[in-house]
Amino acid sequence: MGERMLKSPYGSWPSPVDAAMAAAHDGHPEWVGYVGDEVWWTEPRPGEGGRRALVRRRADGVEEPVLAAPWNVRSRVIEYGGRPWTGVPVDGRPLVVFVHFADQRLYRYEPGGEPLPLTPVSPVGGGLRWAEPRVDLARGEVWCVLEEFTGDGPDDVRRVLAAVPLDGSAAGDRGAVRELVPAHHRFVTGPRLSPDGRRAAWLGWDHPRMPWDGTELLVADVADDGTLRDARTVAGGPDESVAQVEWSADGRLLYASDRGGWWNLYQDRTPLCPREEEFAGPLWKLGLRWFAPLDNGLIAVVHGRGSAVLGILDPDSGEVVDVAGPWTEFASTLAAHGERVVAVGAGPHTAHEVIELDTRSGRARAIGARHRDPVDPAYHPQPLRRVFTGPGGREVHARLYPPHHPERIGADGELPPYVIWAHGGPTSRAPLVLDLEIAYFTSRGIGVAEVDYGGSTGYGRAYRERLRGQWGVVDVEDCAAVARALAEEGAADPARLAIRGGSAGGWTAAASLTTTRLYACGTILYPVLDLATWGPGETHDFESRYLESLIGPIAEVPDRYAERSPTTHADRLTAPFLLLQGLDDVICPPAQCERFLARIEGRGVPHAYLAFPGEGHGFRRADTVIRALEAELSLYAQVFGLTPTPEVPKVELST
Repeated sequence: MGERMLKSPYGSWPSPVDAAMAAAHDGHPEWVGYVGDEVWWTEPRPGEGGRRALVRRRADGVEEPVLAAPWNVRSRVIEYGGRPWTGVPVDGRPLVVFVHFADQRLYRYEPGGEPLPLTPVSPVGGGLRWAEPRVDLARGEVWCVLEEFTGDGPDDVRRVLAAVPLDGSAAGDRGAVRELVPAHHRFVTGPRLSPDGRRAAWLGWDHPRMPWDGTELLVADVADDGTLRDARTVAGGPDESVAQVEWSADGRLLYASDRGGWWNLYQDRTPLCPREEEFAGPLWKLGLRWFAPLDNGLIAVVHGRGSAVLGILDPDSGEVVDVAGPWTEFASTLAAHGERVVAVGAGPHTAHEVIELDTRSGRARAIGARHRDPVDPAYHPQPLRRVFTGPGGREVHARLYPPHHPERIGADGELPPYVIWAHGGPTSRAPLVLDLEIAYFTSRGIGVAEVDYGGSTGYGRAYRERLRGQWGVVDVEDCAAVARALAEEGAADPARLAIRGGSAGGWTAAASLTTTRLYACGTILYPVLDLATWGPGETHDFESRYLESLIGPIAEVPDRYAERSPTTHADRLTAPFLLLQGLDDVICPPAQCERFLARIEGRGVPHAYLAFPGEGHGFRRADTVIRALEAELSLYAQVFGLTPTPEVPKVELST
């Protein structure tokens, strides 16, 4: 192959990975579960307005969508959502309850019929929203989390455990919705019933904590009238994050807690497999599952350090046996049925698939949303795991995706451009999986480095808390440390470095451009830009006090809010940038971008602002993803002096 390699300038390599291909494969399956012996899940439809479809794998192996457009199975609870569906077999037929995104009502559906609304529409604020439904056939109810707006403001909201009649009698009557327990906390997860039905367990927490800071694990008795009595806290607290709770088949309480510095599994207060790795993660959505108990006493677990694989834990011995296969990263969704486990896995050369594991034979196989290469795998990115050294000698974890093409290498004496990707959250991490958006750049000769800066999950609580009070400092420094190291090693052109990020990553990108002179340009997607206004009243309730841990209480450190904000330092900005924003975003509203743009007006900084109607926080529509990717490539072409092949539409940079 070496004789066939052509020398071409970086960024000009011809690639079959176009923006349309990347957009068509954006997103991945979520919310797996069993309905009897069948496996069901949700998956994205970028070409259908970004809706989430409900998909069924029948017992005969046939995979089929359950609800046609415009049905969109997605919850808006805490805006990031939660598990939006559940199902049980009734007389051999599925009975499914789901949340429809457009009106956020719960619906009952049985194949062959039409969805029946179970909950009313409220005209108050954001209305009534639901997550984590669980069918209780004995009582004829659906138990779930209710998020109820009490006014027009984003903070005018309460959350409570509730029961909805399955017969539709609450479809026009809020009074027919039964609340299971008085509200103990501002945020709650759905109840988990013990096998004998006599106890229920759930998680709760309050402002200003985020769920990865500290949560309480509550247990209550289920009274004869179906209410929850004598609720008591049995684990967790202000400095202990319990991320998930379940019951074992024999009625013992299982939960994931980071009281030892890592999210490990506990039975009562006994650690089952104490390791310096994570058996859970940040609870960004209600109903995420990292472990699932089996009927035989074993536990399916998603665990790891910096990545997460699927394994089976023997709680008696503490041993974990991991599944074999090409999947090196598993999502936080699991379900168990008898001796079967279903999960969602991916790898560097495999997109996310629905995976089923037979724990008796140990065989795992893809059964749904199967990966099919849309392009020759020779064009796939070739990732490298790296640990860099940040300020003070601290470790900075990153994944490098060097420019890669089966038939091209760079021109003599030329170093490649590199884009530093800052993930969102910021309490999150970058999974090492096949991502065609990354391939869109690497196959053209542009390197990508995804940085798990201090504050990222997957490396223990201490690493996660490096960002406490230091947002806009540690994240910026760690990204810069990776960029500088690549330049010093001769892996990247120091004059052609860029930074890119969305949401909290958009903040890091903007803060990097306004506080360093390291990057030649940047791409900022749906960002936080102005700390003084991003809080109660402007953003959603879930994150409205997040800054108290990321920055500090505003009453105590008011100057820090201004000092860290990119909007404050817009006058320092000289590098060209691309700003991308959804106009329906209630998490990082367009007003953040508008204030920032007003501050740079007339300063001669080349930039483009693309705002997308109908898009919220994170882009889901194929046409949006296509335009955003092509605009980003156009920015790099103009700033780095690249000649993309084939040509991409030029984004006009105004000053």
